[in-house]
Amino acid sequence: MKPFFYIVAALRALIIFPSMVGYLVLYSVGRIFKKHNPQSAFALRRFWLNSIGIPVLNIHIIKEGKVSDRPAIYMGNHRSFADPIVICRYLDAFVIAKAEVANYPIINKGAEITGVIWVDRNNKNSRKETRGKLVETFEAGHNILVFPEGTVGTESTTLPFKMGTFIEAAHHGIPIVPFAIEFKSKKDLWVLPKFIPQYFYQFSKWKTEVKISIGSPVTDTDPERLMSAVRGWVDEKLKEQQKDWSEVF
Repeated sequence: MKPFFYIVAALRALIIFPSMVGYLVLYSVGRIFKKHNPQSAFALRRFWLNSIGIPVLNIHIIKEGKVSDRPAIYMGNHRSFADPIVICRYLDAFVIAKAEVANYPIINKGAEITGVIWVDRNNKNSRKETRGKLVETFEAGHNILVFPEGTVGTESTTLPFKMGTFIEAAHHGIPIVPFAIEFKSKKDLWVLPKFIPQYFYQFSKWKTEVKISIGSPVTDTDPERLMSAVRGWVDEKLKEQQKDWSEVF
C-alpha cells in the first residue's frame, strides 16, 4: 500500500478521535443544565455521525427501506466496525456490543454515553443479564440494535445466529426488524484481529461504498421460526446487494 494512503487514514484519525472527545466533553458540560436522557444521547450520536464521522470517512450509503415508527429490535449481519456508523445514521437505538469494545479508548465512552448494553458472550450470567436489559429497554420505548452472529462474517451470507434474542422476542411479543448491510470493497471486511490495524486497512482507501436494506417488522411466538424468517430475509437481501456490484462476492 502506498504511503499516501496511510497518511489519509492518519489524517482522518486526527479529526475523528479528537472530535469525539470534544463532543463528549461539551455534552457532559451541557448535562449541568439539562439532564441526560436517551433522546439527547441519540441526538448527539446522530449529529456527530452526520457532521464528522460519515463525511470524514467518506462513506457513501445506498439505502433501501426505512426504520419502523414503533420500538423494535433491529437485527442484521455484521461485516465491519463501520456497521453501527451506517445503521445509526438512520436509527436511534441502544446497541448491544461485545464487552471487548469497552476496552477501546474514546470509543467506549462514546458508546456508553450514547447508548450501549455490554455483553460478554462467553459468560452465561452476562448473556442472561443482557437479555433482561434488552426487554427492559424495549418496554421503556426504545429500539435495540443487535448483531446476532456474535462476530463479524466474511462469507457471502450470514453466520449462524445466536438464539437468545429470538427467545426473548418471541416470548415478549417484540417485533424484529431485519436489515442487511454490504460493503463494496474487500478492504471493508473485518479481517485483521486488532482495531487499529483494521482501521488503517479499511480507511486508507479514499471512499467507502455500502448498501443497507431495512425490512418490515417480523413477529412470531416460536423463536426458531422467528430466527429462520429474519436470517432468510437478510441472506436474500445480501445476495441482491452483491449482484453486479460487490468486488468481493
